[in-house]
Amino acid sequence: FLSSLTCPPTPPSPPPRPISSRAPSRPRGSNVIARSLQSATIDPARLPPGQYHTDRFPVLHAGVVPKVDTATWDFTVGGLVSTPRRWSFDEFRALATAKTVADIHCVTKWTKFDTEWEGVAVSTVLAMVRPKPEATHVLVRAEHGFTANLPLADFAREGNLFAWRFGSTELEPDHGWPLRLVIPHLYFWKSAKWARGLLFM
Repeated sequence: FLSSLTCPPTPPSPPPRPISSRAPSRPRGSNVIARSLQSATIDPARLPPGQYHTDRFPVLHAGVVPKVDTATWDFTVGGLVSTPRRWSFDEFRALATAKTVADIHCVTKWTKFDTEWEGVAVSTVLAMVRPKPEATHVLVRAEHGFTANLPLADFAREGNLFAWRFGSTELEPDHGWPLRLVIPHLYFWKSAKWARGLLFM
């Protein structure tokens, strides 16, 4: 789900489960939820208050799923960087790959545990474009003119990546293929689908 609005605050918590520890109060029925998670060998502390666990992967976005032509697709980076870059589809796919496993949390209250992603680490892109010292934020550009804005500190966090694979298969188009930004420690509306570029500000 894409947005140009500021990300809602998420409570601080230690790695590697960034949203696993939040306020101690839990809604009515949380004991039932906790027992259900424990029976599945999942630590109930990983489920933030007010969230529910799902094994599904709900689809949420505005507008229609874009039709992507990989022959003309590109990914561009500009703004406050030392080395602006442009990659074609094949060039971006040829970059070093990384994997991450993370819980994801949506503002519509669902949580999905242990999601597996593969793509290019954000750190790899950062090393190639070298943001200037005055850069503090990143504007992620996506299809249909959608954008997502992030503080550079959140964007550069270890474990973030530009993903094209979910689990053992290519991302489905309605989940962001050919490229989705994955920022697991923030609510998932900041993990922009159909990413096409970055502007450092």
